[in-house]
Amino acid sequence: MSLALFPLNTVLFPGCALDLQLFEARYLDMISRCMKKGQSFGVVCILDGAEVGEAPEGYAQVGCEALIRDFQQQDNGLLGIRVEGGRRFRVLEAEVQRDQLLVAEVQWLEDAPEQPLEEEDADLLALLQALAEHPMVAALDMGSDAQGQQALSNQLAYLLPFTEADKVDLLQLDDPQQRLDAIQLLLDELQGELF
Repeated sequence: MSLALFPLNTVLFPGCALDLQLFEARYLDMISRCMKKGQSFGVVCILDGAEVGEAPEGYAQVGCEALIRDFQQQDNGLLGIRVEGGRRFRVLEAEVQRDQLLVAEVQWLEDAPEQPLEEEDADLLALLQALAEHPMVAALDMGSDAQGQQALSNQLAYLLPFTEADKVDLLQLDDPQQRLDAIQLLLDELQGELF
């Protein structure tokens, strides 16, 4: 499967919303093609390089499909789009096109089936609900009523202030229970640093 990649200094997770402002010709062309053909593109986290200019040298080999949900001209004249995370993928090989757009052959990753929330997930669910009250999170309109472990783990991994490297590691986990356990460990580390 061939997929245009949008390397960013962020990690997108399935079911999560991301707002982007586009000004580079390569990405405006990419979005135009995607919208005409009803296609998606991929978001990968930059590990080495910048969002603007030449294609970055280093980026995560696991990313998330971006489904275009809305678009509008911003007050500053730039194109604003909102995407929703779709399927996770692994980059098999990639090439930089003449316009510096990265295009990759990707393999879709299988997610474990959604599992109902357990009693021990109550604290993490309460944390998600508290996060959802923050104006910036509320503006993403993702909701705070995760119906299962997959949704809960994806939203927390996306919204919590972990490092990009930690978020890439979380995105690579196939099992939502493993992701929730890893999130709890990261939270414990954060709490330890604060006190």
